Amino acid sequence: MTRLTMTAAAALLLTGTAAFADAHATPMVEAMDQDVSNGVVSAGTVMAPENGWLVVHRTDADMAPGPVVGHAPLRAGENIDVAAILTEDVAPGDMLMLMVHAEDGGMRTGIFEYTLGATEDGPIRMDGNLVMSVVTAQ
Repeated sequence: MTRLTMTAAAALLLTGTAAFADAHATPMVEAMDQDVSNGVVSAGTVMAPENGWLVVHRTDADMAPGPVVGHAPLRAGENIDVAAILTEDVAPGDMLMLMVHAEDGGMRTGIFEYTLGATEDGPIRMDGNLVMSVVTAQ
């Protein structure tokens, strides 16, 4: 095997390994408190176990997911700087729960079909826990 062929094979192996690692990383949402006056809320990083949605729920000190006020599509693996357009006004001090939802159980792929309490495009759980992060609007 020539040096060029070995280098190309090594690069291909590393690329495949990175893609495999992304798809099998622990699901999570990283987000910080932020200004949402532009009608958008963002997560810095989202790890999704499958294609799905970053869903923005209203919440409060009880930390229960409330009505959906935005969503954005996710790819399986690592998603960087995910921005969800808010569908309702959010005031400074409001708490938002950014949660990973699946893309399954609905009637149409690629269309967000979840409503609070439904199973279509519902939340993903890891070890029984929702995959989410809570931020406060600034």
